[in-house]
Amino acid sequence: MTDASPTKFQRTPFVLLIVAVLSTALCHAGRGAMVGSAGWWFEVGFVLSIATAISIVIAQACDPFSDAAAWVGQKLQIPESVRGATLDAIASSMPELFTGLFFVVVALSSDLDQQAQLMASSEGYGSTIATCAGSSIYNLILIPALCAIMVSYARPQRPAVEIESDVLFRDGVWTFCVQAGLLVFLCQPELSWWMGALAITAYLTYIAHLTLSTWRYRAQLKARAADLDPVADEIEDSCEVFFNTLVIRLTWRTAVAILVLATAIAAFACYFLVELTNFSAERLGVPPFFVAVILTAAVSSVPDTLLSLNSARRGDDSGAVSNVFGSNIFDVCVGMSIPLLVCCYLNDWQPVQLVGPDGNPMPGVVGLRIFLFLLTTVALSIM
Repeated sequence: MTDASPTKFQRTPFVLLIVAVLSTALCHAGRGAMVGSAGWWFEVGFVLSIATAISIVIAQACDPFSDAAAWVGQKLQIPESVRGATLDAIASSMPELFTGLFFVVVALSSDLDQQAQLMASSEGYGSTIATCAGSSIYNLILIPALCAIMVSYARPQRPAVEIESDVLFRDGVWTFCVQAGLLVFLCQPELSWWMGALAITAYLTYIAHLTLSTWRYRAQLKARAADLDPVADEIEDSCEVFFNTLVIRLTWRTAVAILVLATAIAAFACYFLVELTNFSAERLGVPPFFVAVILTAAVSSVPDTLLSLNSARRGDDSGAVSNVFGSNIFDVCVGMSIPLLVCCYLNDWQPVQLVGPDGNPMPGVVGLRIFLFLLTTVALSIM
């Protein structure tokens, strides 16, 4: 481990983190001292400051993860599009998975009677649906747009995002089918444990499909001469951590350590994100669903954005887009399924209700169904 060059120090995110921490302390003091509209603005500043700090922490965990994942993919001879749909996508979607688990566990952590526990589980899992579905919308709409803008400035010689047809016809079709299945499930009055098991089975099938693509890629590499390998010199053997102040040489031991530690840091930050979501919903007097679909989904999508931007900056356009597709598939098949299984288990395998005691759908679910279907169709059509 050696010191990185001072010129590489990431001043902007470091300054933003310091400003966010100071703003949090200031707004926390101000919201207790001020009343009326002034106190409300301090409340808003308090929430936004903490959300910014959590985003930066997740982003700093994401940067070395991206480098380590790229190194592992190259060593295992995994094609860039498959690496983007697996290593990058799973890593960048861990915040949604951990956030969903924390939503369910926190909602059921109190000692409640059976009826109250069922209502709490519906509210907690509703926040999970909002986070994962909101993140899916964010990924499909904003990330490709940001990649296109960044590429047009950073790569004037190749100003367009070039996507391999295999990515669209493999990952794009899988994304459409998975999100169509999600819409079918969300139209049901309740979600049972077997739906989560079915979604996880679908994800394992998707991984098997990617495995076949990897085998074909390795066969193509064996057919080429070693000096013609196009990815042999593209991945560096080191990665920079903690605002690029330290450089770590990548080996199998350090790469695995970085992947595990970065995931743990993201999970730690997600717990505070859940607490922030519940606090914001309580102060605003709205269900956590509405806060989760905007605030939580945006913050948890920071890793997806950074990994895709880093891939596009390296010239790996297919990896950038496959990360978007793979993240959405992981969010729906795993990020929503494991919390559903946990929620059903904690409720003696009772299904999670998506309708209230009055028989009406959970607030926000109907609108989310419509937006998810329309925006997914529009995004895939444009691509």
